[in-house]
Amino acid sequence: MTTKTVNTKARTRARNADKIATVIIVALALSIVVILIGLLGFILFRGLGHISWDFLTSKPQTIREGGGIGPPLFNSLYLLVLTMIITIPLGLGGGIYMSEYAKPGKITGFIRLVVEVLSSFPSIVIGLFGLLVFVNTMGMGFSLLAGALALTIFNLPLMVRITEQAFASVPREQKEAGLALGLSKWKIITSIMLPVAIPSLVTGTILAAGRVFGEAAALLFTSGMTTPPLNFSDWNPLHPRSPLNPLRPAETLATHIWKVNSEGLAPDAIQIAAGASAVLVIMVLIFNLLARWGGRTLYRYMTASKRMN
Repeated sequence: MTTKTVNTKARTRARNADKIATVIIVALALSIVVILIGLLGFILFRGLGHISWDFLTSKPQTIREGGGIGPPLFNSLYLLVLTMIITIPLGLGGGIYMSEYAKPGKITGFIRLVVEVLSSFPSIVIGLFGLLVFVNTMGMGFSLLAGALALTIFNLPLMVRITEQAFASVPREQKEAGLALGLSKWKIITSIMLPVAIPSLVTGTILAAGRVFGEAAALLFTSGMTTPPLNFSDWNPLHPRSPLNPLRPAETLATHIWKVNSEGLAPDAIQIAAGASAVLVIMVLIFNLLARWGGRTLYRYMTASKRMN
């Protein structure tokens, strides 16, 4: 057998292996798409027919039919805002420190280990921790603030890791060019590295926000499963009936779905759960689309690519 024949057979085997691998990868990717479409289609098919303006704005009912999801929907959005206000600065600061300021060593390695361990904690464990520390020890009671702090602990490792990876992926030449121009490290971070890292940071924010909006287990022990009567004409956060009061109990949309399904007191509990699930999915999709659009717009603005084009 000649060398040419051996090389030809080797190339043929390599091409066949490449084709098989390509088919397998494409099949796996398509299966993921089919599963996602099937899941979304099932939820939306069951729930869209129950969604109306009255359903989105009215109060839940436990005895008679016709209950809505107005307060739980508002609580979910407000809790999302509170959590991200706390999580984003801490996550960005921690990720930037780990990427640009922390020196390799045992302390840095220990911090990374703590972040990894914390990211693997079940959400219900975080909820029990929040119940012990925020609700009982710190005297916050079941409140939006206690829920926001618990979800901050839950999402902070994700934000730190993604921020660190986003800044670590910035080309080294860009950093060296900033140093050659005599820029300070902070100026290089804010003016050179941050614009390049924006897409990854937006992705991390989307993932964290999605976990916040759909989380239920941690909130059962921190924000509570009830919502007091709210006066939506009173926007003073110090008043107990104000929707903006962060120290009031708050039943979110995810916990409301769990409560309706578990208790089953309302005659139309199945319809309420289906409609609320559809609203939850739609809100997550809308937030993802808006965040991606905003991330691209912010990236073009900060890198001046729009003016260059």
